[in-house]
Amino acid sequence: ISSFQVYIIQVSVGNHQWTVKHRYSDFHDLHEKLVSEKKIDKNLLPPKKMIGKNSKSLVEKRQKELEVYLQTLLIKFPVTAPKVLSHFLHFHLYVS
Repeated sequence: ISSFQVYIIQVSVGNHQWTVKHRYSDFHDLHEKLVSEKKIDKNLLPPKKMIGKNSKSLVEKRQKELEVYLQTLLIKFPVTAPKVLSHFLHFHLYVS
């Protein structure tokens, strides 16, 4: 049985806050697209390899790192987020 961690990330844009749930592989896929399409720094995403990756403290640490990663992306694209990022953050569910 393979187990995987789902990260619940708090996103805030202006006065709006919501959560998104993604596996690390989802973040990796997003990052690969942004690196190739938008020339994002490839070192921005926290590294994949972690010893004891399912320990509570490491999961919490990575979750915080992924939150910082997303906030950094939102700062980098203050006006219009790339489509792949907008979809990842579920903007389509919150934009009226």
